[in-house]
Amino acid sequence: MEWLHELFKKSPEIALFLSLAAGYYIGKIKFGSFQLGGVAGSLLVAVLVSQVGVAIDPGVKSVLFALFIYAVGYESGPQFFNSLGRQSVREIILAVVLAVTALLTVVIMAKIFGLDKGLAAGVAAGGLTQSAIIGTAGDAITKLGLAADEVARLQGNVAVGYAVTYVFGSFGAIIVCVNILPKLMGRTIREDAIKAETALQAGVQVLGPGQTPAAPDLIGRIYDVGPGAGRSVADIESAHPNTAITIERVKRNGQIIDVSPDLVLAADDIVLLVGRREAMLSVSSQLGKELHAVEGMELVMQRRDMVLTNKIYHNKTVGEIRSATAPGVRHGIFVVQLSRMGKILPMQSETVVQTGDVVTIYGAEQDVKRVAAEVGYMIVPSAKTDFVYMGAGLVVGLLVGLLVARIGSIPLTLGSGGGVLLSGLVFGWFRAKRQTFGYMPSGAVQILKDLGLAGFVAVVGLTSGLQAVETVREHGLTLFGVGVVVTILPMILTMLIGRYILRYDNVAVFAGALSGSRSANPAFGEVLNAAQNSIPTVPFAITYALANVFLTLLGPLVVAFV
Repeated sequence: MEWLHELFKKSPEIALFLSLAAGYYIGKIKFGSFQLGGVAGSLLVAVLVSQVGVAIDPGVKSVLFALFIYAVGYESGPQFFNSLGRQSVREIILAVVLAVTALLTVVIMAKIFGLDKGLAAGVAAGGLTQSAIIGTAGDAITKLGLAADEVARLQGNVAVGYAVTYVFGSFGAIIVCVNILPKLMGRTIREDAIKAETALQAGVQVLGPGQTPAAPDLIGRIYDVGPGAGRSVADIESAHPNTAITIERVKRNGQIIDVSPDLVLAADDIVLLVGRREAMLSVSSQLGKELHAVEGMELVMQRRDMVLTNKIYHNKTVGEIRSATAPGVRHGIFVVQLSRMGKILPMQSETVVQTGDVVTIYGAEQDVKRVAAEVGYMIVPSAKTDFVYMGAGLVVGLLVGLLVARIGSIPLTLGSGGGVLLSGLVFGWFRAKRQTFGYMPSGAVQILKDLGLAGFVAVVGLTSGLQAVETVREHGLTLFGVGVVVTILPMILTMLIGRYILRYDNVAVFAGALSGSRSANPAFGEVLNAAQNSIPTVPFAITYALANVFLTLLGPLVVAFV
């Protein structure tokens, strides 16, 4: 294996991408109903690759994780701030429960197996994947009044316990959140993620990529005018004001003619109607025979999002706007959706509209442009990321992560992860309110999440895997076994309390909250992969922020109680 060591020494990035490629391949393999997933697979392969000796700059890990956690926050910012309030009490309790059960588990296991203060704190740091415990425990050890060599020994044991237990600390959290929790609930994360998203969007059916309804609401039809001869365009369109239809094109004697409200249809005219299915069904028998296709009647329709900025519509109801809008402005335009901060609002007459809301309209190009000038501005689809906004968000988050508050001698900090997550949430929320800048395509968000998290855990495996295996050989499997218990037992106890006392009934929401309460980023990444939407992010963001504080406090508490 010397040649591999030399290869990875010359190009350590080969080891990183090899871990990702092989890890995702292994992650796809199913063992019955169990599947590792790409993140856990990358971690496993990285540990194996690390045995030949790989040196990865630790800055790579920090950069990858910052990209991942910022993208998560950016995507979920609007939903996160909309969800704050009394409904967050369960997440607060869940984070407290996990911290308390983790402390009790570490102290009891240390007493049973005779672990000293250093090894116990290291097991807590690694088994709970909270690296900050190393610092707080090490600082607490220095204040015990011990001899210098004993202090050095105990602080060294913190690192030993951490190295042995950290890898399974990441892996075990994935098993609990992605495999055990859905079994307990009897449903998959994906099923409940769709259910929660549908409920969040006011009952609107949520479709996945590439999915369309078999019977769409908006349709186009071509008719050969018969019984409808003698009726004007305005007469036909005004007969269905709420379930609108529009006559977009008229062909008479082989020529396309201008369509105006007072145009009277003649027998054998060919007309193109666009509108809602309900109105189309009622008007079809009144017009004439439906035709399959007619040359010259082709028309391309557009679906566009527009940000409402015209203040004359602010705090008006949908019904008031509909009745006050002139037919000439409304002609050819169908309002498909109304959303605020990423949440779809019901299209009911009493729904109040506010500036900053996003209106999704459907119509021909000229009609869309006309209405855009009246409503506000159009959100132009783009494949480019606003790197000025993204870079500023990352800088702010990393600066916030450097801030430290102290309770006595205990330092409290969000750390780079918590700071960047908070920044991503705020920047994502602000982007949803002011959509003229800060755009990041969904594809860009997804690659940052996937590459950032999988790359992060792969670097962890490459840098810690060799030391962990060597330490297990030196100290036996006892320390590793204790770490397994510290990883699994608090999560199982917290899971049961969450299910049967806190009454979590949605797997996707519960999995996000549970992974956050353990600050288990790899587990959260796999939960997101399983959900295929951002539903788990809001509960994760709440419990993750709390876990960074609660779990960090365990360092001096373990030192005090062991």
